[in-house]
Amino acid sequence: MWEKDININQIAEIRTRTTVFFGVGAIEKIDFVAKDLKSKGIDKLIVMSGRNAYKATGAWDYVEKALKDNGIEYINYDKVTPNPTTHAVDEATKLAKGFGAQAVISIGGGSPIDAGKSVAILLKNTDKTASDLYEFKFAPTEAVPVVAINLTHGTGSESNRFAVVTIPEKEYKPAIAYDCIYPMYAIDDPKLMAKLSLNQTKYVSIDAVNHVVEASTSKVASPYTITLAREVVTLVAKYLPKAIENLEDLEARYYLAYAALMAGVCFDNGLLHYTHALEHPLSAVKPELSHGLGLAMLLPAVVKAIYADKAETLAYILEPVAKDLKPVKEDAENAEKAVYEWLKSVGVPNKLKDEGFVEEDVAKLVNLAQTTPSLDGLLSIAPNNATSEVIEEIYKNSL
Repeated sequence: MWEKDININQIAEIRTRTTVFFGVGAIEKIDFVAKDLKSKGIDKLIVMSGRNAYKATGAWDYVEKALKDNGIEYINYDKVTPNPTTHAVDEATKLAKGFGAQAVISIGGGSPIDAGKSVAILLKNTDKTASDLYEFKFAPTEAVPVVAINLTHGTGSESNRFAVVTIPEKEYKPAIAYDCIYPMYAIDDPKLMAKLSLNQTKYVSIDAVNHVVEASTSKVASPYTITLAREVVTLVAKYLPKAIENLEDLEARYYLAYAALMAGVCFDNGLLHYTHALEHPLSAVKPELSHGLGLAMLLPAVVKAIYADKAETLAYILEPVAKDLKPVKEDAENAEKAVYEWLKSVGVPNKLKDEGFVEEDVAKLVNLAQTTPSLDGLLSIAPNNATSEVIEEIYKNSL
């Protein structure tokens, strides 16, 4: 296969709306990034991270040195949690304003990157709050520059215009998408991803698969999203088992990171629908739930629900993980079973009941999927009519 012709230690520049430095050792490009920020008059910024990963991966050693070498002062907000909240974004914004930050560097997976994008918007829209942003009380057109140093191979947020933050009081987990929050630069270095735990490795890669299943079957799908989708599923099918077998396999991490990057571009173009619209209520209600695990539990039922409408596309893109699917609507149950068997094969057999959800929760989840700001927009581009009955059936079939 063509993958063997690639030198994984050669740093490629992949240009979308974001310039992504991609490959083993790409973190060393942070010095170039810092020089460029300095040349643009930026001498103060906020670093957004979780408590530990930004240091444990070794990323911080490079970032701190680059900032100091280029005379850029920084303040670090290291309280970003999985499923970050509006409270954390407001707290970080207050810290950044007081410091005089002119840019944001996010180090982590989707949570620090999305929280950092949100802070970047609020640093330009200083009379607004995170709740204003995520309840769509204004539509930003400006944000300070964002640099995303990605530590997982799932989010795609390092190369697209999306961000997700939870409003805990309302159990809302909306998604925003604005051109002003494309990162200026992103770094995808597989070496920084080798410390992901076994479960994190599985969940983030399943997130990437969900991105492309949705983006290739939405009402705004295109040949581009379908082409990307097939390649993403092919690479995840091949390299996720290798990463599971050896968590420090850098070749496996490289191609999983490439798949996730492509998936981020894919859903930047084709957008998302059922699995994300229905997962957000799950992790809004249970913030401890991993986003990727929530998606995994929904995926087989979603494939079944949309198969009649997108049988040709799904049979094509899922072939690497679900062989012998027939591109006809009558094969919906086989598709559901095949996807679930693949999930089991990579050690994710979980159902919603395993994570504490019961049938009595379904009505509340359906309501949240339909009333959380922005999720109605996702549901509106599902390939079929996203009625309450269809949403309820997906949840029930996932229990």
